Amino acid sequence: MSTNQAHAMATRARQQPELTADTATDYRTSTSSPGGLRGEAQLLIQTRKAQILVRGRAPTKDRPGIPGLVRFGLIARRLWIASALDDPYADWYLIKVLEALNEGREELKAMQEKVAGLLGGVRGVELTIGESDSPIHVPLRFANPYGYMGAYLVADYDELARTILTAKHVGLMVRDDAERMLAQGGRLVRRAFSATQGWRYLSVTRDDMAANNARARKAIETMGEIPDKSVLEGTLRPRIAPDIRKPGTQNADDSDDIFGLMGTAGAQAAPTDVRDED
Repeated sequence: MSTNQAHAMATRARQQPELTADTATDYRTSTSSPGGLRGEAQLLIQTRKAQILVRGRAPTKDRPGIPGLVRFGLIARRLWIASALDDPYADWYLIKVLEALNEGREELKAMQEKVAGLLGGVRGVELTIGESDSPIHVPLRFANPYGYMGAYLVADYDELARTILTAKHVGLMVRDDAERMLAQGGRLVRRAFSATQGWRYLSVTRDDMAANNARARKAIETMGEIPDKSVLEGTLRPRIAPDIRKPGTQNADDSDDIFGLMGTAGAQAAPTDVRDED
């Protein structure tokens, strides 16, 4: 190849547009950023007993209060934000909440399988679990995964309640056994929701704890010592947790987020189903 030919080939190569991985893809389209993701989630409630676990109930002189999903979601949101701000107490409580949620779902599943086995064990009669003719659809607008995990727990309990009430209605469970199992299942949900109790947002960080400053001493006085040193040091964090934000990267409205309200809508009416007494 002559020198002139080589020079001509090099010139043509420089004049050709740069190729992408797929030459059929328009460069401007492939490099533009997509918008944010949007979606919807709803919790289907078919029993009054599960509905109470959504909205909660204030204590009275005759009845104890019932922690609900709405309140749980609000505190979980504060815990999530505080965890991102390197609050070791928030991590400690999220670990306890996650453990209670997982244990609750496992135990409700075992109870559900036991009662469903009664319905499926009748020869010659096909029994189906009762369903509400006017279920409630509760919109879920949580800002972190824990609120949704709380909703999964309520949904599990709602299915268990429908199964127990059906078994009682068709004579496969006596009233006392049904009420005892319903109460047991409700306690599992309340225990998970109550796992947030005792936490307070005190703006404490792991650096504060290491320095044993006034914020650290106030946190210890209010919430006690963190029993696990690895949580205090940050080597152990919740399996589901936000990234820790470095100093100077927090949004300006973080303090507002800590005390903001959650946008979860409540139920507007009670559903009807098979002998679903409060």
